Amino acid sequence: ADILLHLVLLISLILFIVKDGHMAKEETIIKKDLFDAKLEDRLALFSAKVGDPVFIRIFKEESLLEVWIRSDAGYQHLKDYFICAYSGYLGPKLQEGDRQAPEGFYKVKKYQLNPNSKFHLSFNLGFPNQYDREHHRTGSFLMVHGNCVSDGCYAMTDEKIEEIYMLVERSLEKGQKYVQVHAFPFRMTEENMALYSENEWYDFWVNLKEGYDYFEAEHLPPHIKVENGLYTIYEANE
Repeated sequence: ADILLHLVLLISLILFIVKDGHMAKEETIIKKDLFDAKLEDRLALFSAKVGDPVFIRIFKEESLLEVWIRSDAGYQHLKDYFICAYSGYLGPKLQEGDRQAPEGFYKVKKYQLNPNSKFHLSFNLGFPNQYDREHHRTGSFLMVHGNCVSDGCYAMTDEKIEEIYMLVERSLEKGQKYVQVHAFPFRMTEENMALYSENEWYDFWVNLKEGYDYFEAEHLPPHIKVENGLYTIYEANE
């Protein structure tokens, strides 16, 4: 019976590959490229170069950091990096010492880069931002860094932070005023929002979803202000 079951499963898999092999192969290539391909190969794919403007998204639930790079057609999904460690749970950082990694919309400027970090390399997210301050949230030195240890930061392996840091640093050197970093609890799909509809942070996440949805639609990071205690999403001004 077990042998028969295995044969049925094998035949089903073969039929799927024959019927839709191109799609399956394409999806495999995309996933491999996003995590494992050489940076220069991904840059060449989009006719991009180190120093072009970049944009970063973070998803806690997936332990995932995405890097996007600007091309003539908007921002292209350059690479994905697994977050080696982050502390805390889904939800925003509230106060100094709560060991919670922040969620929200942040900007990284030149002065926030630290090539001499004790965590190999780091850049400060700029927490607390205006929204955080208006909601009396406190904390300091919230970073994306290496060394794979976290006390409220998003930690990468040293190898991965070297690549991410270089992309951010060079884009700022080439004239990008700041690199936006959008930190989300999870992908803000309707399905995921429904799963967390009873969570205490649901209203906060609904506000974050406005920025998520804009980028998903336009492939441009929105211009974001804080008005009346909320993030307000405006058309991209790049």
